[in-house]
Amino acid sequence: MKSLKLYGPRDLRLVEEPVPQPQPGEALLRVRAVTVCHSDIHYYRDGRIGNTVSTEPLVLGHEFCGEVVQAPAGDSHLRVGDLVAVEPAISCGRCRFCQEGNPNLCEHLFFAGVPPMDGGLREYVTYKPEFLFPLPANFTAEDGAMLEPLGVALHSWDLAHFRMGDTVAIVGCGPIGLLMIQLARIAGATEILAVEPLAYRRDLAAELGARPVSPEEDLERFAAAHTRGYGVDVAIEVAGAVPAQEEAARTVRNGGRLVMVGIPPEDQLLITHHVVRRKGLTIRIARRMKLTYPRAIALVERQMVDVRSLVTHRFALEQGAEAFELVAGYGDGIIKAVVCP
Repeated sequence: MKSLKLYGPRDLRLVEEPVPQPQPGEALLRVRAVTVCHSDIHYYRDGRIGNTVSTEPLVLGHEFCGEVVQAPAGDSHLRVGDLVAVEPAISCGRCRFCQEGNPNLCEHLFFAGVPPMDGGLREYVTYKPEFLFPLPANFTAEDGAMLEPLGVALHSWDLAHFRMGDTVAIVGCGPIGLLMIQLARIAGATEILAVEPLAYRRDLAAELGARPVSPEEDLERFAAAHTRGYGVDVAIEVAGAVPAQEEAARTVRNGGRLVMVGIPPEDQLLITHHVVRRKGLTIRIARRMKLTYPRAIALVERQMVDVRSLVTHRFALEQGAEAFELVAGYGDGIIKAVVCP
């Protein structure tokens, strides 16, 4: 089978490998779609995220959907031919954090596309059935792959403790930010500010129901002007850039909530202390997602959230390096790129 492996920064190679053989209790999947996340871009560009360094050849890709080729004997959960969304986080289910209902914080966690576990940018993978979610008949493989970023958006939204009628600022309008705007709309936000430096993404945010604003504006004043002088109740930073952390904090009212989702390449959290202290902000940090796939599937199935229109570019596995360069450089109006092995 073909695999796309990262051998070092900006060194992706298409290699031939044996088709993996499922162990007892595992399913064999034919990978059908992998969407490129900016977490993948960190490894592609820098060879690391924070202190997690890729030192061995690595198959990237944690947002993926597969087709069941072989189901485990006696398993009634999966059928051959099913399209399944793949939970990239393999938690142990036994540690303190799993037992407390936080599998995303598992102390024995493995994560697809993060060293030492290979991800989905290959033709076949083996997987435990408990981390696979069969999709409704009208879902495409791309829809299935997009459930992972939607799951991240949902978990981050949960952390915000949003109330119907609240106001919100989404700082960063990449795929997760645009999904956040949709969640804000259906959750009953009375004002949705979308902060984004790229004009084409601001335009799409406006189409989805947000009030677009450039970070070059006075964000604190802009937020106050559209929230009766107070600032927003909730700000969610999804930009993955250090300046966006401060931008988000400055939009929030006294006593409001700030959720940090993005991963900056500098591996730093930098916010002016007196801003968050004097406002008395509650700050939450999102760690991937947890237990969100059933809700994500339901929202897409009921057409309450649109994931399909966010996929703007498609590539074959042989074009993987081209896809990564496009995403890394924000070229050609890119929102989300999908690679089809």
